[in-house]
Amino acid sequence: MQQLLQIMQKLRAECPWDRAQTPQSLTRYAIEEAYEVEDAIREGDVQHIKEELGDLLLQVVFQSQMYAEQDAFNFHDVVEVLKEKLIRRHPHVFDENFSALTEQEVNRIWQNIKQQEKAARGEKFNSKLDKIKLGASITQAQKLQDYAASLNFDWDHVDGAWQKLQEELQELQQAIQNNDRENMHEELGDCLFSLINVGRKLNQDCDSALLATISKFRTRFAYIEQKLAEQGLTPEQCKLVQLDRLWDQAKNDEKHRQNP
Repeated sequence: MQQLLQIMQKLRAECPWDRAQTPQSLTRYAIEEAYEVEDAIREGDVQHIKEELGDLLLQVVFQSQMYAEQDAFNFHDVVEVLKEKLIRRHPHVFDENFSALTEQEVNRIWQNIKQQEKAARGEKFNSKLDKIKLGASITQAQKLQDYAASLNFDWDHVDGAWQKLQEELQELQQAIQNNDRENMHEELGDCLFSLINVGRKLNQDCDSALLATISKFRTRFAYIEQKLAEQGLTPEQCKLVQLDRLWDQAKNDEKHRQNP
């Protein structure tokens, strides 16, 4: 770890690109690396997972070095804060006075301690939902819905969420028919939010589901490009019916590989 920190210091001192970075310029890379970790874990390639975890760790090391240069904090301070937080938020593990708890009880303790920490820092909650962190829109939506459900703001069954989705789809269709672009934007957001809620009621991780579909789309479209390249063609030179035919071939090829 010390060698890694020394390498980062050297890069900041001698590499023009690394030296030009700021905490703000690097944030998008941290988000990208987190998604690449998720993708590698989903694929199950251990070597790839190890590499992507290293890339994600680099973002922590890089940010810590830049703040160390400002005399704000360093990597060791980050580790110390994390260590203290983990111990503080797990009294059921580190405090002998706590007996074994259920997962739900542990989560309740975790949330209570977080509120106490925020209160000690002088932070004020305007809404209980303020406790949901910002993040990728799909994940954030599902977490908001989960938390609202914990406050009894939820349908008893997925049928209620499904009916709401149908209502929102009708409203989007009406906006499209009226060519009301501003309303289209709003109704599209409502439809996406409602669809995520359906997924949540089905106990599905919506972000993971979409990422899996994106990966599937990439694979199938690459199949189309490869088959066309073998014929000396590109997608731009083909009609949709030709591309659809290759898309179906890609799907059938997947099914054959999954069920030989």
